[in-house]
This record gives sequence, structure tokens and C-alpha cells, in this order.
Amino acid sequence: MYEIYTANSRTEKRLKDHIKERQDILKKLQRLKLSPRTEIGAHPLHGKLSGKWSCWLGSNIRMIYSIDDNNRQIIVEAIGTHQVY
Repeated sequence: MYEIYTANSRTEKRLKDHIKERQDILKKLQRLKLSPRTEIGAHPLHGKLSGKWSCWLGSNIRMIYSIDDNNRQIIVEAIGTHQVY
């Protein structure tokens, strides 16, 4: 099982804020810990973000992370929302 770490305090604060708003995110993060490459819509990114992964934490909440297989870590680098107007 992988462990989840945040890259910086800003990302950690955003993650905590989203968890407060939506309790189902904790369950999704638990699933991601088991298989960071296949669960909750995980997919590799391309271009400038090549080598990083992304997944959906909610209908409009996306998380970008990298995977360290040697230390079994998921490093959360960014969390953002996509709002459609």
C-alpha cells in the first residue's frame, strides 16, 4: 500500500478543505493508495506534465500527483477544481 504525501503546504490545505466539503474523497484516496495507476480514473499525463498522473476526486475536483515506487509514496502536487459556467 502506498502512502499519500503533499508537495507543499498550499496543496495540503486545499486537500484538507476538499475533504471537509466532501466525505467521499477519503474513500477515494484509500482506493488510490491500493493502486495509484488504475483506481478512480487515474491516467498518465503528457507534454509538460509527462511523468505525472491525474485522477478525479469529484465531479469537478482533479488531483495531479507523482508516484515513487521505491518508497511507495504518492506525492500530491496540485489539486484544482474545474468550474463550468
